[in-house]
Amino acid sequence: MNRRRFLQHSLRLSALAALAQAFPGYAAERSAAYPFTLGVASGSPRHDSVVLWTRLLPDILHAYALPAVAYKVRWEVAEDEAFRRICAKGESHALPELAHSVHVDVTGLQPERWYWYRFLLGDAVSPPARTRTAPAPEAQPSSLRLAVASCQHWEFGEYAAHRHIAAAHPDLVAFLGDYIYEWGPYDLRHPPKPRPRQHDCLSLDDYRRRYAQYKSDPLLQLAHQVAPWIVTWDDHEVCNDYGNDRDEWLSPDFLQRRAAAYQAFYEHMPVRPPAPGADAFAHLRIYERYDWGRLARFHVLDDRQYRSHQACPAPGRGGSNSVSDAECGERLDPSRTLLGHEQEKWLEHGLASSGARWNVLAQQTLLAQASQTAALQQGEGKFWTDGWDGYPAARQRLFYAIQQHQPANPVVISGDVHSFYAANLKRDFYSKASAANPVLATEFCGTSITSSSRPQALTERYVAQNPHIKFGRSDVRGYMLLDISQKQILTRFMALDDVRRADSGISTLASFVVEDGKAGVLSA
Repeated sequence: MNRRRFLQHSLRLSALAALAQAFPGYAAERSAAYPFTLGVASGSPRHDSVVLWTRLLPDILHAYALPAVAYKVRWEVAEDEAFRRICAKGESHALPELAHSVHVDVTGLQPERWYWYRFLLGDAVSPPARTRTAPAPEAQPSSLRLAVASCQHWEFGEYAAHRHIAAAHPDLVAFLGDYIYEWGPYDLRHPPKPRPRQHDCLSLDDYRRRYAQYKSDPLLQLAHQVAPWIVTWDDHEVCNDYGNDRDEWLSPDFLQRRAAAYQAFYEHMPVRPPAPGADAFAHLRIYERYDWGRLARFHVLDDRQYRSHQACPAPGRGGSNSVSDAECGERLDPSRTLLGHEQEKWLEHGLASSGARWNVLAQQTLLAQASQTAALQQGEGKFWTDGWDGYPAARQRLFYAIQQHQPANPVVISGDVHSFYAANLKRDFYSKASAANPVLATEFCGTSITSSSRPQALTERYVAQNPHIKFGRSDVRGYMLLDISQKQILTRFMALDDVRRADSGISTLASFVVEDGKAGVLSA
């Protein structure tokens, strides 16, 4: 049976990911040009395994720079940077149907260990990179350093923050969405300022070129080379403000566009292959749970794919709006969900069953209520409908689950809004009675790597109008650095001096502490 008939008759597209480990057809073993231009990455760490990633692409913005044949790629994992003590190795096949991407789930590793890895194709060798496994399930590690990043629009600055993430030597990086933006010129230099909107991604080839553009950045590659990543997406991996099966333009062919975007996301991220099925890229599950021994459990969420449509959009449109309850009673509908009811149940089970010291909800956007006008009581305020404020009943269900199951030390990490926030989360954001309305969890929201935000004066007004938000800065770019120990989480908001410079310095804008057993933000 030839390769074409094999692919047509034996497997659907989703099964190609598993097929890559044991491809039965012809596979080339070298390329004429250096193929590892997009670097390497690792992610999805377990106590005994980690996913390694690369993509073969000699010409970064030319998706067909390689012939449409499979390539036999070798990989090695070693205990030392010189690769003298190789502890695992093998072969995987980079298939053209998956953009010549490679995903290797390396198993049988030792818990809580640093490793080095690399890929080889003929005489070409990828950059060596470092990764690590999580601690054993019952281990009590003393610390974890976590870098948190999101929102890195190519048009709005350089990726200096990633250089500083690498220099911070994190154990783990969490990326919370908007890894790419679906529009912009295909230019391998970061423009010094935004250009007019152009080149929207619509097809699979468009999204592949966009990921290749972003991954060409050497500082982003560097951040991938120092530690494993856990990733989720937000809207711009597909298009602005999409919700479930609807985009802001109500496009009739949106689901085809979304499937192309989901496939490109998989092709460029260090995540495990999707479950086999005819619709694996039409519905790609990315919400997942990661345990760091008994120190921390990460509940990584997807707030895009399963949500109810945004409430009360502008006439003839989908997507977000800013509304009051007098204008939009739909916002308060108790059946509305941001995560989807199946994911809500999965999250509740994860919270109820957790034995970790810290329960970290890694998700896309600000969970704390953020009224745009003064709101002293229920029924007052104006709310942006694309975030959790558009789904208050779903937020209350989450808070009820936390209050009912009492997971230890719930902490929420967020992105999306291109601002630093530190907030206390309560079931009633209006009530000032602390005894009947305790702080249930603490939220730290990180600013963007590059993407711009609102003026600081407006953010200061929002903070004043929402007293549970203890800090807000929207005029700086950067990332968050969390040092997690048995006794506390120390969170530092790291702000760049100048996002337009790749050599920008960085400083600690503010520091906060959450103490074991005591929810709420404390200044460090």
